[in-house]
Amino acid sequence: MSPRGTRARRTRTSKRTIWLAAGAVVIAGTGVTAVAVGGGSEGGGGADEAARPAQAHTLALTGKDPKKRELPRTETQLFSLVGVSWEDSADEFEGTAQIRTRGAEDGAWTDWRDLDFDIRAPETQEGDATGVRGASEPLWVGPSDAVEARVVAGGKETAVPDALRLDMIDPGETKGGKGKGKGKGETGKGQENGKGNGNENGKGNGKGNGKTPAEPGDSGTAAPDPSQSGGETEPSSAPEQSAGPSSEPTAEPGSPSEEPTAPEPSEEPTQDPTQEPTAEPSAPVPSEEPTAEPGGPSEEPTAPEPSEEPTQDPTQEPTAEPSAPAPSEEPTEEPTADPTTEPTAEPSAQPDPAESTTPAAPAAPAVVSRADWGADESLVADPSDYLDKVDAVFVHHTAGTNSYECADSPAIIRGILTYHVKSNGWNDIGYNFFVDKCGTVFEGRAGGTDKPVRGAHTYGFNGSSAGVSLLGDYENGGTPTAAAKQAIADISAWKLGLHGVDPEAKVTLTAAADTRVWKNGEKATLNTVSGHRDGFGTLCPGVALYSALPEIRRTAGASEYAG
Repeated sequence: MSPRGTRARRTRTSKRTIWLAAGAVVIAGTGVTAVAVGGGSEGGGGADEAARPAQAHTLALTGKDPKKRELPRTETQLFSLVGVSWEDSADEFEGTAQIRTRGAEDGAWTDWRDLDFDIRAPETQEGDATGVRGASEPLWVGPSDAVEARVVAGGKETAVPDALRLDMIDPGETKGGKGKGKGKGETGKGQENGKGNGNENGKGNGKGNGKTPAEPGDSGTAAPDPSQSGGETEPSSAPEQSAGPSSEPTAEPGSPSEEPTAPEPSEEPTQDPTQEPTAEPSAPVPSEEPTAEPGGPSEEPTAPEPSEEPTQDPTQEPTAEPSAPAPSEEPTEEPTADPTTEPTAEPSAQPDPAESTTPAAPAAPAVVSRADWGADESLVADPSDYLDKVDAVFVHHTAGTNSYECADSPAIIRGILTYHVKSNGWNDIGYNFFVDKCGTVFEGRAGGTDKPVRGAHTYGFNGSSAGVSLLGDYENGGTPTAAAKQAIADISAWKLGLHGVDPEAKVTLTAAADTRVWKNGEKATLNTVSGHRDGFGTLCPGVALYSALPEIRRTAGASEYAG
């Protein structure tokens, strides 16, 4: 242990935390404390009456040997993510911590797995708050009901940390399921209802959650690949699809009053104005109904037949315009004439919806919101802090398993949120964004994806950067998929572009703490898209992902989301 000295702790008052239950249970002779950490705050996304809240279980790791702690095989309550933590976050642990777990479904014990110690409390008031603990990186192990652990001090350490404990997190369930999808396209869309026809909040219809954030899952075709094989590049197509729905509604309403009546009946005949659907929709209607055409010049070009004309509600006065061109012969000519004339003739109706959407907002990658992955907002006590500018993006990996299914991604992120708050003692999840191997992007720390939210991801450089973490371990054999690399490039290009930063450039940042790489106050010249190890002494984001950063930077520079 290398204590860095006593630091003043500032008490952070919790404004919204709701404790549902707190009780101690004794299992196999070992005291296990279980606390329900979710309560369903007002307006908080993810909490629901029908949902099971996340829970944090802890096991004290005690013993007589000051240099070693061991926990024999011990049955526990259900958990899916595990780590170790200790009392003082100022103490850097040097040594090894290994765990093995028993699967809740098959009862099989895993091999020993190492925990990483590259996580540090924020270099701000958040990191100095009372209750902040030192901790390992959390490890996703999947549903488990028993654990075995051993921790040994190493290097210059002569003793394990004080108040050492094992932290086990059950990510709970959100309305809609346990987070066990089929690993297909839907898994890349943040769905985890086990059926592949809705998202984990019970919204959606198999194509996402009914919101653009679900669309990145189009890369979900890569989702079946639990391994890192398969270089799906589909995530890049998802954002394009998200634009579709936004433009249709604006183009369709030729007149605001007609929308409710026209879209409902999908059949062409029923769309004819006051005339009966029985009136031949093919020949008679178009010939005497030039009025049907003006309603939808935007749709005419795609289907020149009269069948398309009935769909356009002709009850409006636009009958004057179509009357000029011969309605009988021009399914192909009128579309071209109408769009050009109508905008000038009726600026109040047509131009507004159609042209406001196109130039309105800049393109942005689809991101699964906190509400959609089930974040329990009652855990977040204080509002987010904001930076003046995001000058760089640091790429991380979660150092967990690579065998997860993309349907489990929301549950993994819920587990990390609970761990960062209940085990580390932070205010919120540390990373600004998460990406899974299917190329789905998830919102991380609260405060607005398009805002310069200050995260807790790269010690010493949190004050000038955003953090993007790829789910999985890319130091020990894992290989990032093409879909994941594309998603990291797109979200980085977009985030930096909001601040006029080139993702292929370099930037000079000032270290706000000693990071094992840079001294406090030292000027560090880094790539605007850098790896965690560039700023802090760590192996993160793993050799495979770090080696892919040059490619990711080039892809970001060419991304449609680059500013």
